[in-house]
Amino acid sequence: MFVTPEELLAGKDLTFEIAIPPEVLHPSPDGKPQNGEAAKKIKLRPLTVKDVQLIARAAKDDEVLTSVLMIGRAVVEPQLKQSEIANMHSGLVRFLVDAINRISGLSTTEDEVREITESPIVRAFFVLAREFNWTPQQVKEMTVGQILGYLEMLNQTKRAS
Repeated sequence: MFVTPEELLAGKDLTFEIAIPPEVLHPSPDGKPQNGEAAKKIKLRPLTVKDVQLIARAAKDDEVLTSVLMIGRAVVEPQLKQSEIANMHSGLVRFLVDAINRISGLSTTEDEVREITESPIVRAFFVLAREFNWTPQQVKEMTVGQILGYLEMLNQTKRAS
């Protein structure tokens, strides 16, 4: 059974209540919540492809602006102005950006990263790029047959040494 277009688009209307730990919202030198403070919530929505494209185009290589724009697009409640977001402390911004990436499917867990780096094709790309000083783009354009051929040549060279 195939997914319907409605099911694919349903995610854009989701919202998530994310608890902001008190030590993130109001940092202290010892990293502990002040006065027994409880976590407070913020309502976020996942970023769409359109959001990501607009943010990338507007921010170019400015990481701070990228974070500000991401928060501006994803925060549903409370409503925030761009100037308010720009004045947040960096720990809170990092926490919110991590949460936005997670709910938008833009981040990976350590286990996922480990699994990717251990995959045979990624290892082959790394070896070829390192041994032949090729760029990732050059390796990516190779066929599986070419990759296997070059890997075999490297193995034969090492056995002959």
